[in-house]
Amino acid sequence: MKISQAQADDVAGLARLVWLDTRHEEPEQRAVDAFAAELAQWWAAQRGSHLAFVARLGEPEIIGMAWVALVPRVPRPGATSRLSADIQTVFVLPEQRGQGIGSALVAAASDHAAQLGAARVTVHSGRRAVPVYERLGFESSRQLLQRTPSRASV
Repeated sequence: MKISQAQADDVAGLARLVWLDTRHEEPEQRAVDAFAAELAQWWAAQRGSHLAFVARLGEPEIIGMAWVALVPRVPRPGATSRLSADIQTVFVLPEQRGQGIGSALVAAASDHAAQLGAARVTVHSGRRAVPVYERLGFESSRQLLQRTPSRASV
């Protein structure tokens, strides 16, 4: 297995995995080719803030992915270049699961964010994946809170 940072020519493979990951959630889902064009356009605009990491067993098929979103933070005196990161859209083909591919992808994305200076790396996980993230060093935090739009006050 080889993990690498995705390049622009990987967008069709990335789109296929996102499409497979979400096909049961989106009843009006577009064809994978149409989505690939949309993803390519989106990623071109987000290139500086969103990086993808891919896993391959053999060229050229991508069998897994993990994205990391880099978020600049407000500067502080003595720390004018602050950064946080968020792991997003981790997916491995079902027939390839259970081999450590997802863990390797998350580790690669997290390590890259840390090398870029991210003070923290977060992930919004599904319940079943929590133990995997905990094995990779992620911890729950009482200080990290969220508010859904339906609970926002008007």
